[in-house]
Amino acid sequence: MTVLSPSALARPLDFRYGSNRLAALGLLGVTLLARRRGQSWPQALSAGGAAFSAWATARELDPDYPQTANAALPVAAALVLLGRPGTLATLLPSLTALSGLRVIAGTTGQAATQSDLTGLLVQGLLTASTGGQVGAAVAGAAPLLTPSAHSAVPLMGALLPTLTTGSRWSWLGAGLSLAALPLASTLTAPEAVQSVCDRAQRPVRAAEVQRARQVAAAALMAGLLTRQTRGLLPLAAACLTVAARREGAKLKASSSRPLPS
Repeated sequence: MTVLSPSALARPLDFRYGSNRLAALGLLGVTLLARRRGQSWPQALSAGGAAFSAWATARELDPDYPQTANAALPVAAALVLLGRPGTLATLLPSLTALSGLRVIAGTTGQAATQSDLTGLLVQGLLTASTGGQVGAAVAGAAPLLTPSAHSAVPLMGALLPTLTTGSRWSWLGAGLSLAALPLASTLTAPEAVQSVCDRAQRPVRAAEVQRARQVAAAALMAGLLTRQTRGLLPLAAACLTVAARREGAKLKASSSRPLPS
């Protein structure tokens, strides 16, 4: 019997942890709220998925601080509900970018398998076909930015031209990106990480988390330049809350230092 290698992409929710329960309730609650506001089921699921995607992305970018993800979820939910109803296609860029950032951050502790590489390629193809080349590029470049899975094949997904019509621009998404990018230096500065990998008895590597943060910030800039801010709104929410948490910690540390005599 063939035994499948553990995946670098899959991270099941463990409901023993309060943050994971909050994420599930947030997904359900935002979906039902969007439906109550008159959105179709695909639109409502897109809204709930965007809120969850912001939470999950923040967990990859800030593994030691679940409260950051807990803050990213309502930020994304509020803006998604205020903006134009989305579709499942507009959700794809954030979910695909999430997969890439998970591989880069190495939070599972597993190297990407051939199945993972195929999954990244398929996600990239689907995302690029709907106009989300930036999200597809994050997933495609991920194996090239990890120490154990150097494959350029998933990057081919980002080369697929857009096959659908529809606006990829969102003023709310752009505003959130513009709010996060001035804090990019804070977001990407080195920081110790103490969380343990899901499937390996070792801490998550700080350098890999820092690289994921750098890629996330670059993706936000690319999204602005290519007018793809709608699908990257959850990523912007995650980056903003992580950067805000770090900025707050920095201000607190500076205020607690004794004044020079």
